[in-house]
Amino acid sequence: MKTIDKINKLSRSEFVEIFANIFEKTKWIAEKLYNQKPFDDFKDLCSKMLGIFETAGKETQLKILEAHPDLADKVTVNLLTSNSRSEQSNAGLDQCSEEEFNEFKNLNKSYRQKYGFPFVIAVKGKNKIEILSEFRKRILNSVDEEFNEAIIQVGKIANLRLNEINIK
Repeated sequence: MKTIDKINKLSRSEFVEIFANIFEKTKWIAEKLYNQKPFDDFKDLCSKMLGIFETAGKETQLKILEAHPDLADKVTVNLLTSNSRSEQSNAGLDQCSEEEFNEFKNLNKSYRQKYGFPFVIAVKGKNKIEILSEFRKRILNSVDEEFNEAIIQVGKIANLRLNEINIK
């Protein structure tokens, strides 16, 4: 049986459990997506899920941004979703030097003060040096530029997470 056929046969609770954290701690998108079954193929599912996010409105998108964790934050590491923990670990963010941790801490604080939401970046395929470099660059953006970039990054994260879904 093809994966999309398996997905289309999932119960509501099974479906929501699998897709609940594609967008960080945002179960309602999975619930809304379930109502759009059946999907023609996996690309159709991905397109519809991203469409829900993209048409959600700025206030709702801001809440989704706010659900994302600070990067390389030792204090909140136990509060991360398994997706975020794995993504940050694979990027080496749990292996920062004290100097790097302090820079992340300071950038996280400055960024939140300036923009009102955490720095969001699709870390998969990047290392801590590349992430810090992007952080330093993006903190110079205007509020509108950075909101738009954060929305793009959330979409990238969702796409990456969707492509890792494995239905047995």
